[in-house]
Amino acid sequence: MRLIARNLRRALLTYQQQGRSLRQAARGRRPSACLDFSPRVSLSIPKYPNTAFSLRLFSNSIANIRDGEGGGAGPLLEYERRIASGDLRDGDDCQVETLQVLQRLFDELVEQQDTCRLDRYAASAKSSRSRWLWSRFIPQSSHSPVKGLYLYGGVGTGKTMLMDLFFDQLPSNWRKKRIHFHDFMLNVHSRLQKHKGVADPLEEVAGEIADESVLLCLDEFMVTDVADALILNRLFGHLFGKGIVLVATSNRAPDHLYEGGLQRDLFLPFIETLKERCVTHAIGSSTDYRKLTSAEQGFYFIGDEHSELLKQKFYWLSGQHTASPQVVEVVMGRKLQVPLGADGCAYFSFEDLCDRPLGAADYFGLFKKFHTLALDGVPRFGLHNRTAAYRFVTLVDVMYESKARLMCTAAARPDQLFDRILTVADAQKISPRTSSRSKRTDDVDLCVDNELGFAKDRTISRLTEMNSREYLEQHAACLPEKASQEDNEKGFVVQA
Repeated sequence: MRLIARNLRRALLTYQQQGRSLRQAARGRRPSACLDFSPRVSLSIPKYPNTAFSLRLFSNSIANIRDGEGGGAGPLLEYERRIASGDLRDGDDCQVETLQVLQRLFDELVEQQDTCRLDRYAASAKSSRSRWLWSRFIPQSSHSPVKGLYLYGGVGTGKTMLMDLFFDQLPSNWRKKRIHFHDFMLNVHSRLQKHKGVADPLEEVAGEIADESVLLCLDEFMVTDVADALILNRLFGHLFGKGIVLVATSNRAPDHLYEGGLQRDLFLPFIETLKERCVTHAIGSSTDYRKLTSAEQGFYFIGDEHSELLKQKFYWLSGQHTASPQVVEVVMGRKLQVPLGADGCAYFSFEDLCDRPLGAADYFGLFKKFHTLALDGVPRFGLHNRTAAYRFVTLVDVMYESKARLMCTAAARPDQLFDRILTVADAQKISPRTSSRSKRTDDVDLCVDNELGFAKDRTISRLTEMNSREYLEQHAACLPEKASQEDNEKGFVVQA
C-alpha cells in the first residue's frame, strides 16, 4: 500500500507542477520548471497491491525536468529522484510527511515570489537604495504573505538533509541564505560591533540581512547563550517586519527553547513571535539515520595508551609538510593559537581546545583553515567539567557543519562519554533513596542540565556518523573543492 501511495503522490506532483507552469505562462512569465509528457508515460494499476509506476515512467519524467530559472520542481520530487538513483536510502513516513510540508512551502514561495521580492534582479540597485533610504525616515512593517517553517525533532531524523534538499531546489536568482545558527549569530554580533554607537544597531543589522536574503534557512536552532537570547526577539521582530521568511531546524520545540536559561522571561516574547510567523512541524521519527551508516572504528581510539598512535596518524596525514605552531584569525580580531598544524591538519590536546574560554567563533575560524582535527584526551563528562562538555558539543557541531574529519583519543565510546549528563526528566527516573540505597551510593559527578542533556544525543549521533565509512568518503571527496577555494582566495590576495 505504501508503494501505491508513493506512486500516486508522484503523479499528483507531476500534475501540480504542470499546472504551476501553465499558470506562470499565462501571466507571461517563463515557468520555473517544465515537465515533458511523452506517450511513454502511463499509469498502470493492475489488481495486485504491489503495483507501481514502471521505472521507465519515473526515470523519463524526472529526466524531462528543465529548469528555466535555476530552480527545481521541489523537494518532494527531488527526494523521490534521489531514492530512485540510490543517492538516498528510503525514508520513513515521518520524513515523507515533512517533505510534503516543505513542498507546500516551496509551491507557495514560487507563487508569491514577486510579492515577497525574492528575485534579486527584479528591482534596480537604484530603487533598492531608494527604498532603503526611505525606510530610514518612515519605518515600514511589511510582513511576508508566506509563513516560514520551524522543523524540530530528535537527533538523526534527517532535519538538516531535508532542509538542504529544499534549499537546493530554490531558484538561484532568489535572495536566499542557508547558514548554521551558531554562524548566523556570530555574524550578527560582528555586525553589531560595526554599528556600535547608532541609535538602534539591531535595526541596522536587520536591514542589512534583509537586503541580502529574504529567505533565511537556519540549521540547528539552539539558544544557550544569554546574550543571544536577549537580542533574538528584537532582531527577528525587525527581520519579520522587513519581510523575511524563516526556515529553521532544531532539536527543541519552540516552547522548550532556552528552557531554564537566565532571564528567560525576556526571551518568551520571541517564542510567541516565532510561532506566529512560522508553521511548526515535528518530525516524529524514532530512527537515527546517522547510526545506520557503515560504522567503523575510523580514527576514534579509546584509551590514553593510544595518544602516541594519534600523533603518528597526525604526522602521517601531514605528509612531507613540517608541523609547527600556527595562528588562526577568527571574527572581531580574535586569534586562536594552534599547537601543531600542517597541510590542513591541526593537533590539539582536549585541554587546549575545550578547557579554555573558546567558543563557536574560534571553532569556525579553525575549520576555515583546517579540514582535519587530531584531538587528544576527550574525557567522560559530568558535573566537574560541564563547561568543557558544552564546548565539546559546540566543537562537534561546527566540525559536522564544516564536513571536517576528527581523529581523537577518548576515555570511552561516544555513547558512554555523556552517561553522567542527565535531563531533569532523566534525573526524576532515578529511584529514591531507601534503606538499601543510601546517599553514599550516589554518583557525586552526575550533572542535571536540560540543554546539555538534549544536546548530548546529537553529539553522540554525530560522533558515530563521523567515524563511518560514508562520512570519511564524503570528507575525502570535498578536499579537492576546499583546496581549489583556498587557491582562489590566495590568488585574489596576490592580485589585490
